[in-house]
Amino acid sequence: MQTHPHPFPISRVKIPNRQAIALISEHGDPAAQIGKDAAGGQNVYVRQVGEALAKLGWQVDMFTRKSNPDDATIVEHTPHCRTIRLVAGPEKYIPRDRLFEYMPAFVAAFQKFQQQEGITYPLAHTNYWMSGWVGLELKKHQNLQLLHTYHSLGAIKYRTVDNIPAVAQTRLAVERQILEQSHCIISTSPQEMDDLRQLVSQRGRIEIIPCGTDIDNFQPISRAGARQELGLDPQAKIVLYVGRFDPRKGIETLVRAYAQLLERSADAQNLRLLIVGGSDPQEDDGAERLRIEGIVNSLGIGASLEFVGMVGHDRLPLYYTAADVCVIPSHYEPFGLVAIEAMACGTPVVASDVGGLKFTVVPEETGLLVPAKDEAAFAQAIERILTDDLWAQQMRKQAVTRVQDNFSWTGVAVQLSDLYRSLLARSILQPAMFRTTLISTSSRSAIARAS
Repeated sequence: MQTHPHPFPISRVKIPNRQAIALISEHGDPAAQIGKDAAGGQNVYVRQVGEALAKLGWQVDMFTRKSNPDDATIVEHTPHCRTIRLVAGPEKYIPRDRLFEYMPAFVAAFQKFQQQEGITYPLAHTNYWMSGWVGLELKKHQNLQLLHTYHSLGAIKYRTVDNIPAVAQTRLAVERQILEQSHCIISTSPQEMDDLRQLVSQRGRIEIIPCGTDIDNFQPISRAGARQELGLDPQAKIVLYVGRFDPRKGIETLVRAYAQLLERSADAQNLRLLIVGGSDPQEDDGAERLRIEGIVNSLGIGASLEFVGMVGHDRLPLYYTAADVCVIPSHYEPFGLVAIEAMACGTPVVASDVGGLKFTVVPEETGLLVPAKDEAAFAQAIERILTDDLWAQQMRKQAVTRVQDNFSWTGVAVQLSDLYRSLLARSILQPAMFRTTLISTSSRSAIARAS
């Protein structure tokens, strides 16, 4: 992977038969270290989709906001897939709820990049609502096919938080505009599509294309070998959580369910809970980690619980494979990448019965679904899997098969590629119409100025 520290260095050699496309992810930096600050499922999605599309013959440029002056401006992941960090506001981490004011600067930086490169992208796939707004603005000025993946919906998020941010009404309005004005929405599950129709708008085209996982990295390996590599007791019953520290991830529910499990288990001395993910306590998610640590201490369960911290994707399969069960207690997930990563490694899942988790996890076959925030239900479901070895072994096999058959990044990229080509073929017929619209708009503006 090559990095370029200076703004917009000499471009790669253009290959005529490669169509350039833009993936836009304003806060989810595809080149970021996963698990730190805002880095999570969206970062993984954009990076993996980008690299897989490049293998299928596209020239993929992934745009994000530069949040650190020391970060390289351009990161070459493969010869035809790169991350481009645009300067839009201060070059520092800014929480998502305070980012929208810098999106006009992001649009201007994107347009400047196109001008300097001598390229106009005919298609953009935007990710998260602010990137969608960027796409809508770009669509006003160029013949652009716009696709969008939400990753999170304000209409659902604001039901589960106590403090509604000032940007909430803007977000809800923009999410509706994106659905109604984009050429296509990529929904990652049937449940997400239902939410969009019920909570956002009945208008707009939606196609269901799921997220994927790297089945070459996340695959079954020796559980005994994984535990030995990690220094874990081969006889322990291991419960695993993987993800960021965020109140909406439901870690408190898991911790309290685990305390119940310890109280009633006849084999409590062999139980372990591993919490993988998050950054240093001084980082942005540190407050939630400290809150969870306080709950752990008040429950007196620290002796059998470990905060592992950030783990690279190359070592995550060791933790998934070593675990007896992976728990996803989120209040809501539009898809849930952790579920399919765990299942790809042959680990049964206990997850909240919400959003896309109802699509990825097959109850009684690859795991169990329970009501979100229900500590007793989580404790009972985890206990069922831990105490039925024969059933757990069967679920391990079924989980691997489900992921390999349905959720490879290559398969996802093939579906996206077919959709992109269909939209681009249609756009060939549109430039004349687009130019006419621009002329008409200019004429109306001139009349308005004259009057």
